[in-house]
Amino acid sequence: MKLLVLTGLSGAGKSQALKAAEDLGYYCVDNLPPALFPKFIDMVEEADMPLVALVLDIRSGLFFKELDVAIRTLDERVDDVTVIYLEADPHVLIQRFKALRRPHPLSSSIARGIEEEKRRMQPLRDRADHIIDTSKMTNYNLKIRLKSILIEERGRLGVSVISFGYKNGILEEADLIFDMRFLPNPYYVSELKKKNGLNPETRDYVFGNEKAEAFVSYLVNYLKTFGEDYVAEGKEHLTIGIGCTGGFHRSVAMAERLSEALKEAGYSVILGHRDLGE
Repeated sequence: MKLLVLTGLSGAGKSQALKAAEDLGYYCVDNLPPALFPKFIDMVEEADMPLVALVLDIRSGLFFKELDVAIRTLDERVDDVTVIYLEADPHVLIQRFKALRRPHPLSSSIARGIEEEKRRMQPLRDRADHIIDTSKMTNYNLKIRLKSILIEERGRLGVSVISFGYKNGILEEADLIFDMRFLPNPYYVSELKKKNGLNPETRDYVFGNEKAEAFVSYLVNYLKTFGEDYVAEGKEHLTIGIGCTGGFHRSVAMAERLSEALKEAGYSVILGHRDLGE
């Protein structure tokens, strides 16, 4: 059994993280009381469930003091446990609580509640295999980041390829960003203006320019040359941002083609289109 433990601060995105795990085939349980862990593990082992995800957080209330013990129990009972801790800047968390119009579970003062929660959660943060700061992440960006962690192959560079539009802001989480505005823009072709880069006609137009395929070859060769060096330095996943003006035509077509080429080269690839919401 592969067990994923999602934990962290209230408002940092654990619900979205659980949805991402569910999309990848994990059996998901939100806020299971630690006292039930042993019975739960027995149940999922008996049912032969290969992928299981649990959310552990401050909502356990009086049982929270047991969480650190629960993590040690999971480590002893399950061979493959991954703990992902989600956090965000306090000012961002306060704004999220205000937007949702709900109180912090520990205090009528959101700020005091956040500080107390950080203190109580420190043992789990120390145990975490991955710490993700969601302060500047949209739900979509968080979903892509989590999927990259959950499917990456150890010792082999995993890659996320995400298209975006510069007019909607830079792709904050990208390690490498490439600008596709050197290619002719389908926006100015009347029959292609409303057809995004997933459309075969738009894609054919973009790759009618020989430099588009040359760019794909360049980037695949770049990863073949330097990918192992990233892994050797401890970076097992690389996020590549492919941008154009609106994130609708050129960047989408390029991200699709680049993803195909990288998969053909043997890489584990996650593909996303930020400004298409896909």
